[in-house]
Amino acid sequence: MREEKSNNPSLPKKSRKKQTWLWPAIYVGFSLLFVGMIWGYNAFIGTDSDVAKGPKTEADGSGKEIAVNAQKETMKFPFDEAMLDHMAILNDFYDVNATEESQENSLLVFNQTYETNNGVAIAIDGEPFEVLAAMTGTVKEVNIDPFLGDEVVLEHEDGLVTRYRSVKEISVKVGDKVPQGQVLGSTTENDFNPTAGIHLQFEVFENGEAVNPRNYLAF
Repeated sequence: MREEKSNNPSLPKKSRKKQTWLWPAIYVGFSLLFVGMIWGYNAFIGTDSDVAKGPKTEADGSGKEIAVNAQKETMKFPFDEAMLDHMAILNDFYDVNATEESQENSLLVFNQTYETNNGVAIAIDGEPFEVLAAMTGTVKEVNIDPFLGDEVVLEHEDGLVTRYRSVKEISVKVGDKVPQGQVLGSTTENDFNPTAGIHLQFEVFENGEAVNPRNYLAF
């Protein structure tokens, strides 16, 4: 009988020890579950809100809205890429670090005077072709110059500017918002570079300085 009395008190002690750990564990579990539910709800609301807003748009020159890409746009050729195999670079960009042959090809001669080329002169089988906007942008200038060739200048994000010269039948005006690939006009000849015939003079500027279009396009 004495042994039974001495052993009985140990039972409640073990039970109390288990209960001491049980309730904190339950409390922590419910806390984590509650935090997870709040985080998931906020994430869902944020995603749903973005979808409801839809893609960012801006108006083009005709009053229609064009979608603005969420990601940074990559420059494309200023002509239909399907004609890439027929494209030729008549005059290259003048690069002081280029080969002697390339530098020779980038010198423009007029009235026995040499000038370095700020872009590339592009021809496609010697035939007229449509000039396309290489990137989405705003028409900064439209200049009519029979000597140098009529030109369109587009301003883009990140300080980029593209110039399209020796263009006829220009279809845009200053202030127009144009999407990438929109037709700006078609190629023609000019008096400044008559040996090139029908061509496009394409130039790219970074923060006001002419850069080689090959930095952006695989000519």
